[in-house]
Amino acid sequence: MAQFQDRPRLLPDTALDRFKYEVASELGLLPNIQSVGWADMPSRENGRIGGHIGGRMVRVMIRRAEEALRNGQNL
Repeated sequence: MAQFQDRPRLLPDTALDRFKYEVASELGLLPNIQSVGWADMPSRENGRIGGHIGGRMVRVMIRRAEEALRNGQNL
């Protein structure tokens, strides 16, 4: 049976959370998330935005992370 090993993360959890909220804001989901929370968001509402996150939004997140690293900012 395979054992899972904890791998070091590339970004701290605070940076990942910030990206998550930024993406939600750009997609217009932030008001709903703030009112009901992540756990109670309907799958249908989250699922319909999957294409946006998989394409343009990932490129935006990578570009911002690279810019922050170039500028010496902590993520």
